[in-house]
Amino acid sequence: MEEKKTNSLRIYFRWPVFLVPVLLALAIAGAFLDLRIAMALLGATVVYLLALLIIFLVFRKTVKKRLIDYGASYAQAQNQLLRQVEIPFALADQEGDVLWSNKTFRTLFNTKKRSGLLSGLFPELENADYKKLHQTHVSYGERTYLMYCTPFRIESAKELGELADIDTPALFNLYLIDETDLLYYRKTLREERAVMALIYIDNYEEVMEGIEYVRRSLLSALLERKLNKYISQFGGLVRKLEKDRYLLVLKQKDFDALEADKFSLLDEIKTVNIGNDLAVTISIGVGLNGQSIEECYNYARSAIDMALGRGGDQVVIKDGPEVRYFGGKAKTTERTTRVKARIKAHALRELIEARESVMIMGHPNSDLDCIGAAIGIYRAAKFSQKKVHIVTGEVNNSVKPLLERFKGSSEYEEELFVGSQRALELFDKDTLLVIVDTNRPSYTVCPDLLKRADSVVVMDHHRLSREKIENALLSYVEPYASSASELVAEIIQYYDDNLKLRPAEADAVFAGIVMDTNNFEDKSGVRTFEAAAYLRRNGADVTRVRKLFRESMQDYKLRAETISNAEVYRDIYVIGVCPSRELNRNQTVVAAQAANELLEIKGIKASFVLTVYENKIYLSARSIDEINVQVMMEKLSGGGHQSVAGAQFTNTTVDDVIARLKTVIDGQEQ
Repeated sequence: MEEKKTNSLRIYFRWPVFLVPVLLALAIAGAFLDLRIAMALLGATVVYLLALLIIFLVFRKTVKKRLIDYGASYAQAQNQLLRQVEIPFALADQEGDVLWSNKTFRTLFNTKKRSGLLSGLFPELENADYKKLHQTHVSYGERTYLMYCTPFRIESAKELGELADIDTPALFNLYLIDETDLLYYRKTLREERAVMALIYIDNYEEVMEGIEYVRRSLLSALLERKLNKYISQFGGLVRKLEKDRYLLVLKQKDFDALEADKFSLLDEIKTVNIGNDLAVTISIGVGLNGQSIEECYNYARSAIDMALGRGGDQVVIKDGPEVRYFGGKAKTTERTTRVKARIKAHALRELIEARESVMIMGHPNSDLDCIGAAIGIYRAAKFSQKKVHIVTGEVNNSVKPLLERFKGSSEYEEELFVGSQRALELFDKDTLLVIVDTNRPSYTVCPDLLKRADSVVVMDHHRLSREKIENALLSYVEPYASSASELVAEIIQYYDDNLKLRPAEADAVFAGIVMDTNNFEDKSGVRTFEAAAYLRRNGADVTRVRKLFRESMQDYKLRAETISNAEVYRDIYVIGVCPSRELNRNQTVVAAQAANELLEIKGIKASFVLTVYENKIYLSARSIDEINVQVMMEKLSGGGHQSVAGAQFTNTTVDDVIARLKTVIDGQEQ
């Protein structure tokens, strides 16, 4: 850099000499026109050259002296500035040894010019790598400083005479800015920031129906007293909005204490009992770090919706884009009221009849529950005389017999089932998109279709996760339901009194329920059997459905091999690997079946089966009641229900996934 500046200065002083050849060239050119012009130009050139020589010889030393005087005064001013500037400044070597410091630095830290190692002043710099330090906070006494550390080579500081005898090839500039007050006010501002939260009683109606009428007001008072007593310990304010809903306002520092307590209110509220058969559970949605009170409240509303969508009995904290969870280990309670299903059915009908066509889409590698739910929505849309298409991707062998019943029938359109590319061609602005058996955008058959849709309906039975379909016109996500087919069966009953499923359609929806309940053994409640009874009245045949679940000898042997090679871990967990077989598109189903069968082993509380299919690793997790596999799968970026969950992995190996799974299990046990 200095060499470039020197060359520029030389060129600046020598450019008048470069003009002499130009004048000589003009004189020669003038000779071709008129000899007198040439002689005049030549004379002017000689005079100009003599003037340059006189100026150079007479004023050269004067100009040079003034330049040197200016450089020296500039260096002296720079040196003086470094010495007396109010910002602490020092030079240190790679070992953190202070080689030079200005007056402010020495005064603040009571040191000499060469004051030894920086770690002696600031313990935070012990073993610090100054080449990578850049900036960090250090403390001295009761003050906190932001220290900037930048590389500085000695060749750039020849004016600092104190360093003339140092031969270290590289030094570091150290600037310290006192941020004690700034950090204090920043901390105070954060601690005083308002936090909004909503508290909902999950099963208020169910609990009240289970106790005597005269005791209901007492139970309500006890619940409210428990809430107020707990929150008052942390300096919060609770106000009742409705009979089963409360608004909570508190400061950030109080919420930090509440979070450190792990929200023990979730367990304490369950102890309120005056003869009620069901334990009371609550959900809490918290909104943090919004730009305004209103935004914090909107975060809280979004969080409480997610908590309820995940089954309740938990806390969901929405901190801007980040989401954190607490609790969620209790078994979801089946709702006995059908008011919500009736409202959702009427809303769905209004949305369908307001559009020209309907497109139904589920998740990749669609199973019987996904296809069954789609068939149910198809019949509702056809009742409203709309064009309907079901978007399917690759399906496993267990679904093919069901699809062939529709594809080979003259009662159904040729393009009832379409692929992703054809769906994008058929989709327009007047199409309603219905998502079934999933609520995650990335886990749909065609995510691009979801991006184009303005009108979206979501119907699912899986717990909500951090990733969810935003801005849906209608969202019916109920984790208590056994399957998406069960939800659809309820919706159809209230869609219209004259709506009736055809036998093949009733078989499809019934098969979806049978598959997700493991033949009515898992998550089968009163409403599950009521939905099955409705489907039987519409022509569903158990024998035909049973034939859909028959498997090949190859799949049977594959499941047996998976079970025989399974590993028991920590005495109560079992981990198996379903071998990959070429051209076997049914192995993910086989893995899930193996996970179900492994639960039949005495002493096993949870089972996990992995399989590799199309460069993806699929993990099926199952439990009976004591282990919440959904929480475990969420730690592996998966999801599901308390007893039925799963996850998918890419760019990894089966051994690595098993190692990660065992780490999660170890954490669960701890």
